[in-house]
Amino acid sequence: MKTFRITIVLFFIILTTLSTWSQNVMISNSFSPNEPSIKINPLNTDLLVAGANLNNYYYSSDSGQTWNIGTLTSSAYGVWGDPVIDVDPDGNFYFFHLSNPSSGNWIDRIVCQKSIDNGQSWNDGTYTGLNGNKAQDKQWTVVDKNTGTIYMTWTQFDTYGSSSSNCKTKIMFSKSEDAGDTWSQAISINEIDGNCIDEDDTVEGAVPALGANGEIYVAWAGPEGIVFNKSLDDGLTWLTEDIPVNSMPTGWDYSIPGIDRANGLPITKCDLSGGSNHGTIYINWSDQRNGASDTDVWLAKSTDGGDTWSSEIRVNDDAPGKQQFFTWMDIDQTNGNLHFVFYDRRNYNDNNTDVYMAYSLDGGNSFVNYQVSESPFLPNTGVFFGDYTNLSVRNNIVRPIWTRLQSGQLSIWTDVTPFEILGVSDNSSESVNEAVQFPNPATDISYVSFKLHELSSVSLKLYDTQGREVYTVLDNEQKDYGKYIYPINTSDLGLNSGTYFCKLSVNGKEKTLKMIVVK
Repeated sequence: MKTFRITIVLFFIILTTLSTWSQNVMISNSFSPNEPSIKINPLNTDLLVAGANLNNYYYSSDSGQTWNIGTLTSSAYGVWGDPVIDVDPDGNFYFFHLSNPSSGNWIDRIVCQKSIDNGQSWNDGTYTGLNGNKAQDKQWTVVDKNTGTIYMTWTQFDTYGSSSSNCKTKIMFSKSEDAGDTWSQAISINEIDGNCIDEDDTVEGAVPALGANGEIYVAWAGPEGIVFNKSLDDGLTWLTEDIPVNSMPTGWDYSIPGIDRANGLPITKCDLSGGSNHGTIYINWSDQRNGASDTDVWLAKSTDGGDTWSSEIRVNDDAPGKQQFFTWMDIDQTNGNLHFVFYDRRNYNDNNTDVYMAYSLDGGNSFVNYQVSESPFLPNTGVFFGDYTNLSVRNNIVRPIWTRLQSGQLSIWTDVTPFEILGVSDNSSESVNEAVQFPNPATDISYVSFKLHELSSVSLKLYDTQGREVYTVLDNEQKDYGKYIYPINTSDLGLNSGTYFCKLSVNGKEKTLKMIVVK
């Protein structure tokens, strides 16, 4: 029989709407990473790939608890930031980025590099969007889960940064039907062009989504606010008139104290879960309609294929007057749950910044907000922070990714808290507040102790870091007044080294104890 040494750590973070805990993991602090992107392999949620500016890639085989680091190269096209990670139905990963060829123009195309070994190595890449000297920027993708076709949208600048009225921006579209080997001729899909200054009247933020019947959906921001377009024939034709979604007063380009530049560009997703909100399209963004000191995160939705849109719905649930910015959204396509990640200053009167998440289990009608970062950080305008966060969700595995600045050094982080445990709603019970786990450290047996002050329904269960139940001590059993001590024999359970969580529930009130097992 194997013997394990156990260190018990108990921590209890009180949040505005949710009492829970978090388990942050630093992915890397090398090469000043920012603008991170992350994706879960749908065939195996233990496999994750991430990317960050300018040319960093990361891969994990244990659901994000540990990471390997590499530097992306492309001898033919160069690598110049705006990382976007995606994955196809066969588990092949893609790293999309801007170009910096040794001969040619800077960001003159969008490059696609492919990995067939879960991010460990990458091919030299292919490209789309080359159009003379025009600049190609801010690409995003979606992959058809049935056919593997990759759809990409982005912004084309006649001349990047030009204030000339003759210079225009357009939203471009291209697709690959052969796993990124070749790409269709890029076409423009927007009705109204933008300027090239890279601000409110520039058309930008095109994130494509797929509909329930193969429709291609995309929204972006620009001089008309947030607008929407769609194709019903695999991208061959598009609506001739963009559909208005939201006026987005004050525009997508705004200022956040301590951040070099900030934006509220939209993210478009569609529910393909087969659940009650199947086919609903969602657009997530942030803006300053309530004032420059009160940036908020918003959601709009459509249940008729994007023809009409709801009014904006506020996602952050704090009192007015604080900053929430750099939002990202994903949908868990196994159940239809909506998840959001964003920076948040609700707890401070200065530029200290937390990372918050929110989720909705009812199609965006209500939201639960919770703090996911374990401590705040203080950004400053002298360090470029990037333009976005990111998020990937699959089968209740929730993996946000964000940039943090600490002591002048940038780093990127994720959180590996199991969503099932994360969703506890109330820790106010006196019994659960009195719960302890001991000894600390322990050898091969750990004990959970708690007191009951009345006849109660009690559950005590052990979970792994992916929220999977590995052992049940009590399951809704009736226990009377008194003190209780229950052993958890890790040797008999055959637990491997790692982190586990004991969740105690007393009459529906819950508390989670973190347990680290070391051989």
